[in-house]
Amino acid sequence: MRIGIVGTDNSHVDQIVRHLNVEEAGHDARVVALSGGRGRRNDALASTGGIPAIVDEPTGLLGLVDAVVVADRDGANHRDQAIPFLSEGLPVFVDKPLSHTVADARAMIDTARGHGAPLTSSSALRWIPDTEALVARSAPGGRPELVVVSGPADPAGDHGGIFFYGIHAVDIALRLAPGEISGVRTDITGTTVVASFTAGDTRVVVNLVKPGSTDQIPFHAMTFTRQSMVQQTLTPGADYCVPGLEVFLEMARTGRPPIGYGDLLRPVEVLEAVATALREASSDAR
Repeated sequence: MRIGIVGTDNSHVDQIVRHLNVEEAGHDARVVALSGGRGRRNDALASTGGIPAIVDEPTGLLGLVDAVVVADRDGANHRDQAIPFLSEGLPVFVDKPLSHTVADARAMIDTARGHGAPLTSSSALRWIPDTEALVARSAPGGRPELVVVSGPADPAGDHGGIFFYGIHAVDIALRLAPGEISGVRTDITGTTVVASFTAGDTRVVVNLVKPGSTDQIPFHAMTFTRQSMVQQTLTPGADYCVPGLEVFLEMARTGRPPIGYGDLLRPVEVLEAVATALREASSDAR
């Protein structure tokens, strides 16, 4: 399976290249082409992974690859980057976040459906062992009444502000709380953005804390039923992207997306509402 990568500045790409090309741990899957043109970053990746092709534009990957990872750190670019490959029926993994707007997310999903191209997107933390353990430990209690997830995110950060890191906590919360999103409320302090909403019959609270100059809070999640509480600190390991990469490779081999397309929309819906509230608060402050 020939993999192409769009958006190689992302540190996730180092893990992908190491896992597939250096360790040869992805069975038949190899990264064979990078977009973005020649330069120090792409030349280093190509040297490390023995990657034969570097093209200038994403569409230059067409004809060279069987599946694509869109790893650009700014989700605002993902629609334009992913749709040419979905239009050709290729499996595509869009690294977090899928997009910054529900409209862009729907456009990708509609293209995927229209051309039989499997599409997925998620936070890497959705698939790490700690999250899997939390899901397994929570399952015996049934659907939770309340889910609380906390993690770092900077509303003024590079690569799309609250979307860039906020997707981690929101995606984890929504893996634990199925159902339609309603009533998104955003409360803002100097250091914290709190998103609260209902997903199906579950109340969800996501605490996004601006990182300090040197430290940031850990990711942490809790699920509550009337009879029980389960909690877990979620610690990404050195190869935290690998479980999600393996999920994508399985999708590329089988054609079956691991996350329903309705569920791909839900974190974007929440974060778009949060981003709108942040813009409105900033405008009012001026």
